[in-house]
Amino acid sequence: MTAPSILALYAHPDDESLVAGGVLARHAAAGARTAVVTATWSPDSHRAAELATALGILGAGEPRMLGYADFRVPDSAPGQPRFRDAPLEESVGRVVSHIRAFRPDIVVTHDAYGSSGHPDHRHTHRVALLAVHAAGLDGLHPLAGPAWQPGALYFTAHPRRASRALSDLLSGAGKHLHTVPDDRATARVDVRPWLDRKWAAIRAHRSETARGHSLPALLSGLPPRDREAILGTEWFIRHTPGPHPGGFRELAP
Repeated sequence: MTAPSILALYAHPDDESLVAGGVLARHAAAGARTAVVTATWSPDSHRAAELATALGILGAGEPRMLGYADFRVPDSAPGQPRFRDAPLEESVGRVVSHIRAFRPDIVVTHDAYGSSGHPDHRHTHRVALLAVHAAGLDGLHPLAGPAWQPGALYFTAHPRRASRALSDLLSGAGKHLHTVPDDRATARVDVRPWLDRKWAAIRAHRSETARGHSLPALLSGLPPRDREAILGTEWFIRHTPGPHPGGFRELAP
């Protein structure tokens, strides 16, 4: 049985490798179609070139970039609005176009916290949630192609107890990891068999690896065993869009 196809939507080049690189490599190795939509940075930037290398390592095809500016790096997409400042309906429609064109079984994206709390991460979560629902309704964004409803939307998550090592690593650099209660995570994926590919994809984002206290740089300074403890498992929260079996029900908690 072929693994389900995955379309990943993340805010910046390198997000896909850091939090879902193992899942993308795993599904690609099993013969599934995988792809990544990146919200920020210009397609002709150095980070786009790094992204292309990383996606090649993960088996996720060519970059699909919305081309908005990074919230904190306005010149990342000259002449374009920051992602957070772009009209919401426009951003959602562009993601809907990618969903309908690729027709994934699963979409993965940031959770509501956005891991680090970066404004672009949180906004990507909101746009993805709206786009996954809109993609299945043919009355919305009719110019974006025939309706397609992914079977599930998964949010990248960091359960509190399982993320202590990553939290400590970031706090030592003056950063904060937003974690969720342990019982919120509904999917745990052991990606250690694909860790070499995941780490190579992270390393392909050379400008981030070389940038001070970025997460790729911090991970580069760890012994391999400690790095594996942080990167070897990927956690997600499942959200089920579309119709539900079993007929009508009353509202219930």
